[in-house]
Amino acid sequence: MAARQLSSLFLLLLASSLALAEIKIGVIASSTGPTAVVGIPQKNTVALLPSEIGGQKVSYIVLDDASDPTNAVTNVKKLIDEHKVDALIGPTTTPAALAMLDFVAESKLPLLTTVGTSAIIQPMDDRKRWVFKTTQNDDLIAEALLENMSAAGVKSVGFVGFNDPYGENWYKVFAPLAAKAGLRLVASERYNRTDQSVTGQVLKLISARPDAVLIAATGSPAVLPQAGLQEKGYKGRIYQTHGVATNDFIRIGGKAVEGTLMAGGPMLVAADLAAGNPIKPVAQGYILAYEAKYGPGATSTFGANTFDAGLLLQKAIPLALKTARPGTPEFRSALRDALEMTRDVVGAQGIFNISAENHNGMDRRARVMMVVKAGKWVLLND
Repeated sequence: MAARQLSSLFLLLLASSLALAEIKIGVIASSTGPTAVVGIPQKNTVALLPSEIGGQKVSYIVLDDASDPTNAVTNVKKLIDEHKVDALIGPTTTPAALAMLDFVAESKLPLLTTVGTSAIIQPMDDRKRWVFKTTQNDDLIAEALLENMSAAGVKSVGFVGFNDPYGENWYKVFAPLAAKAGLRLVASERYNRTDQSVTGQVLKLISARPDAVLIAATGSPAVLPQAGLQEKGYKGRIYQTHGVATNDFIRIGGKAVEGTLMAGGPMLVAADLAAGNPIKPVAQGYILAYEAKYGPGATSTFGANTFDAGLLLQKAIPLALKTARPGTPEFRSALRDALEMTRDVVGAQGIFNISAENHNGMDRRARVMMVVKAGKWVLLND
């Protein structure tokens, strides 16, 4: 009898302890610096994430890395050592994500990253098994771009991208896919995110006479080569990656980016999606919530990637709570395992089916072709 009472008391105390536990989520976003147009909507979206999941209070600690990978590393150390977070969302840039990777793996901390490059999760190894990705992989986007190029009769392509892991990974992905599609890559140029001029690169691209140019960049720096091409009279088709999937790209670029072709997440053209598309109501729900707080036209797919990270956590956290208490290594491990079992979670950017081999889990439903027309993104096909 006494043993049964002690057992009951233990379970009561355990339940009470769990009820008082707080789940802490760290968020790193570039809300200042060259990539701020990407990072600000990511930071803003945190206010729309749930404050309670599975009956547990959730708090979010948001830090700005100022678009600097060194700051991102400092921030991740602070979130791990001082705040004892249970999971991370972010950062904004690929260089920052790669710089953080060792610290995340060493701490065995689940990271839901919002960067574009697939190099952060592929090839899978002991470090990358702690990383999950809510942005479409580069190859998924590249395939859609190449399908559009081929259909338009493009035979030759010029490439210009960031001189960092984002641009390099895009080249590594795009070049063999272009060759397989029968397109000739006639020029390949690089520039830095902080460059004020790319005239030399633009002149080399134009001299190669490509039918189309692909720009592999993100945020406001992605406008620079496109504006240069327009200024020098280039008449071919200009493609961008999903690194410019934001209305701010159009606001900053103005007439210079009219006609831009891009493959990106469906959220940006949610109103144009077919009525039966399961992503449409989720995307429109996110847009309504974001614009109610921050004003009309303020949304971007980068914020939606943070929103989708929140949806994945909403699915995984209740499962992890069955195993361990927040704030413990056991909980972080259980959360990682639960994220890896995600099936058919409909987000604002796609539908996630994550596995041990694929920590992104998005398919063709997570991309659409769109074009800048009359100062807005318009669906090209569904």
